[in-house]
This record gives sequence, C-alpha cells and structure tokens, in this order.
Amino acid sequence: VDRFNFFEKKEMSSETFAFNADIQQLMGLIINTFYSNKEIFLREIISNASDALDKIRYKSITEPDELATEPNLNIKIIPDKTNNSLTIWDAGIGMTKTELINNLGTIAKSGTKAFMEAISAGADVSMIGQFGVGFYSAYLVAEKVRVISKSNDDDQQHVWDSAAGGTFTVTPQEELTEEEKMGRGTKIILSLKEDQLEFLEERRLKDLIKKHSEFIGFPIELYCEKTEEKEVTESDEEDEKKDEEKKDEDKKEDEDVKIEEEKEEKKEKKKKKIKEVKHEYEQVNKNKPIWMRKPKDITKEEYASFYKSLTNDWEEHMAVKHFSVEGQLEFKALLFIPKRAPFDLFESKKKKNNIKLYVRRVFIMDDCEELIPEFLGFVKGVVDSDDLPLNISRETLQQNKILKVIKRNIVKKCLEMFAEIAENNEEYKKFYEQFSKNLKLGIHEDSANRQKFAELLRYHTSRSGEDIVSLKEYVARMKEGQKDIYYITGESKASVVNSPFLETLRKKDYEVLYMVDPIDEYAVQQLKEYDGKKLKSCTKEGLELGETEEEKKQREEEKAKFEPLCKLIKDVLGDKVEKVVPSNRIEESPCVLVTGEYGWTANMERIMKAQALRDSSMTSYMVSKKTMEINTKHPIVIELKKKADKDSSDKTVKDLIWLLFETSLLTSGFNLDEPTQFANRIHRMIKLGLSIEDEEQAEEDDMPPLADATTEEVTKMEEVDQACSLGNFNFHNKDKSFQKKK
Repeated sequence: VDRFNFFEKKEMSSETFAFNADIQQLMGLIINTFYSNKEIFLREIISNASDALDKIRYKSITEPDELATEPNLNIKIIPDKTNNSLTIWDAGIGMTKTELINNLGTIAKSGTKAFMEAISAGADVSMIGQFGVGFYSAYLVAEKVRVISKSNDDDQQHVWDSAAGGTFTVTPQEELTEEEKMGRGTKIILSLKEDQLEFLEERRLKDLIKKHSEFIGFPIELYCEKTEEKEVTESDEEDEKKDEEKKDEDKKEDEDVKIEEEKEEKKEKKKKKIKEVKHEYEQVNKNKPIWMRKPKDITKEEYASFYKSLTNDWEEHMAVKHFSVEGQLEFKALLFIPKRAPFDLFESKKKKNNIKLYVRRVFIMDDCEELIPEFLGFVKGVVDSDDLPLNISRETLQQNKILKVIKRNIVKKCLEMFAEIAENNEEYKKFYEQFSKNLKLGIHEDSANRQKFAELLRYHTSRSGEDIVSLKEYVARMKEGQKDIYYITGESKASVVNSPFLETLRKKDYEVLYMVDPIDEYAVQQLKEYDGKKLKSCTKEGLELGETEEEKKQREEEKAKFEPLCKLIKDVLGDKVEKVVPSNRIEESPCVLVTGEYGWTANMERIMKAQALRDSSMTSYMVSKKTMEINTKHPIVIELKKKADKDSSDKTVKDLIWLLFETSLLTSGFNLDEPTQFANRIHRMIKLGLSIEDEEQAEEDDMPPLADATTEEVTKMEEVDQACSLGNFNFHNKDKSFQKKK
C-alpha cells in the first residue's frame, strides 16, 4: 500500500452529512462548468494552507506549546502517479471534527452566494478564493476529495470524504500507524480526473507554484523524483573477492607492483553504472517577497537577483523604485526599469503591462490594464495590496477605485524614478535612447502629468551638436526678446539641419529644436507650451521673429511691390496653394511652402500617408493647406517679377513658376504629385543648358503644355525659353554676387 494512499474502508463510527443547498449548487456549477483555467485550484488550496499556518503561528505567540506537536511550519505537495492522486499537506492549525463538518459543507458562508451571483454576472471562476470558498475549486480537477485533519484541540484525527454527490462523510481514524499519524495540520488528497493527470507532472507543478504561490510566506516543498547514477560491480561474487583481497593484503605486500596495477585495471573494467531512483522534498518557492522588507535592508545584489527571477532577463535592471503607500489605502510596490526596451514593445497583441498584482502575497493577475498606463508597459514589478476587496469579480476589479489610486501612485513613482536617472547624463542618455517614445506617448496621453513628462524630453538642436538638451536648458539660454520655443519636424536630423525654414532663424541666432521622431508630431500637438513659452513650428504660418518697426515697414512696402507677382503665381498654381505672400523666414532660398497654423505639417502628412490602414477620406480634408512664401530679395524672384511685369501671359514665366513650386515642394518636405512632369521640366532645362536640339521636339514635346496653346504659341514659348535658359546663367552669376554682397 502506498504511504500516501489511505485505505478506504468505512469505520463503524463514520457519519454522513448533506451539503448546504448553496454549497451544493456551487459544487454542481464547478463540476459541470467548462472552464479552461483549472490550474487555479492549486493556488486556492495553497492559500488556504498558508492561512492555516498563519493562524497557528499567531496562536503560538501567546501559547508556544501549540507548535510542539509539529514545529516545522511548511506545505508539502505530493504527486502520486500510481494512484493518480495529488496531496497538499500543511502543518497548520488543523480542524476538529466539528470544524470539518461546519467549514466544509453544512454552514453556508456569505461568500458562497456572492460568488454564485458574480458568476451569473459574468465573473471569472479564478476569483473563487476571494469569496472564501476556494476549497471547492478542487473539484475542477478531482472526482473525489479526501481531507485528513488533526487539531491540537482534538485528540483524534478525522477524515472528510466526498465525491461531490450532495453528501460527505466524516470518520475518526483509529489504530493509526506511525506513518499515518499527524502531529497537527491538514492533508487534502485529490483523486484526479482522467483528463487532469497533467497536474501530477513535476514540471507542471513547479511552474504553477512559481506562478501563483512563489511569495507565500512558508516553504512549499514538492515531493520530487531524483535519478542518480551509481557505480557498482557486476556481481556479488566480486564483492566477496574484494573482501578476501583485503584480508590477504599483508601477505601480498611483497608482490610486484606490476601485478598490483594489472589487478586494479581488471577491477575498473568490472565496474558498471546503474541509475538509482530516489524521492526527496525540494523547496520550490525560494524567492522571498523582498518588497515586504525595508529598502535600506536590501542590497543591490538582492534587487538584481529578484529582478532576474521576476522577469527572466539576463541583464540587471537599470533602476529600481521600492515604496509603500499608507493611509486610507495601503499597498507595497517594487518597480524596475530594464536596461533595454523589448523588441515587441509596441506590438498590439503583446501583453499590455508587466506589473504583477498580488493580494496578501498571493498572485491574482498580471494583465490588469487599470494598474499602469500602456505607455509605461516597459516598467516591470509587483504590487501587493491588503486592501483589495475580496468579493469582487475580475471585471469589477478593472473599474475599482482602489486600482485607480494604485495606478496614480505608480505613475507618480515612475516619474520620480525617471527624474532620478536624469541626474546622471550618461545613464539618462542610455535610458532615453531606449524609452523616449514611451515618454512622448505619456505627453500625448497623460494630461495630468504632461508638464512632468515634458521635463524629461531631450532633443538635438541647431546649437547642441551631438548632445541632446532638455526644454529647461533651451529656455535658460533663449535670446533676449525671444518669446517662443522654435522647433522643426522632419524625417531625419540630416533633412532638417539644412532646411530653408531655418535660414532667418539661424541668421538671428535663434536656437531650434529638431523633432525627427514620428511620435514627436503627436506629442507636440498636445504640448502647446512649456514654462509659459509657446512652442512654434518653423514650417507653419504665424512665425513671429521679433521684427523691429523698421523691418515691419520694409516688409509692408515689399508686400505692396510684389503683390502683382503674388497674384500671378496664385493664378498659375490655382488650388495647389491657398495664397502667395512675401516671406520673413527665408534668406537664401527663392521660396518655401508653409502650412496652416492648425493643420498638418509636411512631415505629418508624410507620416499619415505612410499608414498601412489609413482612411484616405480623412486624409483629403486633413491634408495641409499650403501657403507659398517668396523671398523678395532673391535674384530669381526679382528677375521673375521683371518678366511678369513685361508680359504676365508669358509662357516662360508660367513654366518657371511651376518649376519653383515643385522644387519648393521638395525642399519643404512634401511629396511631388506628378514626379514625371517635374523630371521632364528639369530634363528640358538641362537640354537647353547644354544647347542640345531635340529632333523629335516638333512632333512630340517632352513636356505637356501648361495651358491651351496653338502650335505657333508653343514654338514662340520655346524660343523665349531658350533665351531664358541663357539668362539662367546670368541669374546664377547674379545669385553668387548677391551672396558675396550679403
């Protein structure tokens, strides 16, 4: 008979009891329900065992003799593949006969009804323990349950038996062997269903204990099978010979050394290895809940070891925050920042967060979306609360006010942790490289902490070189009279460094932030200002550059002078641009295209067009309204004005206007709608510049005409165009002399 398989003969004194109606209904539900997550039964039984151990430990404070019956406070788990049974054995307070009858069947608990109501409202079966009826989850995997218990308050140990058929029996155990006698505690023996035998596998049990019960305050020992290799001789006769050799050792002392060596070799050949199976208890929950200790008592190595066991990371953590919150709500938390971002950080199907929620050291869940915002999903750790209500379903838990308080505190502590890292520039550079997108998402999503997240932002600027600077540093070195924080968005640092939008800003020595991460476009829409200074885009309308009265007057004069040209450009380009105005932001380029103050920038338009699942109907009305700004001091614009003044219907003028528009589309960060037509214009200019005559030009023109024109008009335009191309070299020379003058 297996030492853990108790005989099933009924004693004369066994009594049969009927389950309470509510419990009967509950058991019927558990037995008949189709619930995939049956593994929670082990968590519930271990939690109950832990409670029983807590009770005896508490009682022993005033009555130390209570522990004498069983001094070792532990939980043993014994899988028995021979009998398909699983035993959970604790050395807790145990139960008397009356307690077995009352606690496990006849007296209804308030939680029973509450749990049934929660289930009917769509709650999760895994919350059963929080209603105080976790014991019955055993029937998820067992067809029969036996409970053997011994209390210090009862001289006899009793057996509770039930196959969940509406009744249970309680039997006193008499004439026990030494193995069967229990000093104190409770054994729960589960006769597993045929399809639940996976719970006898050592690896499965270890995984479950580590997942749900790793931080139970008592040792959980699993009865494991160990296989050892042992070296033995081939037969017993050889052992006898060995003994004889030992007796005759004195006689053979004078024998030759060589003979002795030969015998040793023979002995070695006769030895063989066999596998020996042993059983022993192995403690599974070796990790202690270090968040229960004071931070000052924990070493850096202990934190690192705990972090690795919690996350399976091969590297140590970058930073840690260990804190407890007291007052109306009490909870303890331990948060870690890893050294590198996971490759699937923003994967939509990925688990939303890495915070494990415990209630009194018992694991509850690790996918509670209300515990930490999604943009802080890279933060790993544990939260352990004693205050979460017990009679609450998983769905209700998500909406619970306590969780909202926990979330608010976690975000606050994360911000403190980031600020602490920021004190070390080198360390923060590594952190920012990995998690800058998350901080910018925080700006976009967390309005309450927007300014705190803004403090953590870092950017390359027109003055910073290879370093990154904070907004605080930018504001500290702003020029006198500068009212706004200037920034430019673009695809890369290389593309924005030489942008025409920065020409006047660079001349006036204003610093400009380079925002080259796609998420910057979203963040800056929410972060309207910092430290009382507005954030102004260099590529949008409404850019004020602190002009003097004289400069304003001069600009008004230029506006009046170039108004006819602006009107002509607008007429030629039609709805491609909303308006054409003289510019105050360019110095060296002939023109740029700026967008409306509240619309998309060219960069945002590029990002939105790149979305795989974008809604094209939305793009049509969100697309940027472009304003063409011309540089009234540029030789090309001045010469164009002269030509337009002579003949505003000149086809060459129209051709040059289109060419200027298309080149400014590219330099301003937009995409060309018709790149082939643009290429044809450029090829034509090249041919004219190289004085190449196109033989087929009369029959088939390279470039489609810009407006309806007769053959005669087109030929005339080509002649003017050729003359214009020669003039282009003059433009180029004038441009050079213009630069020298400047």
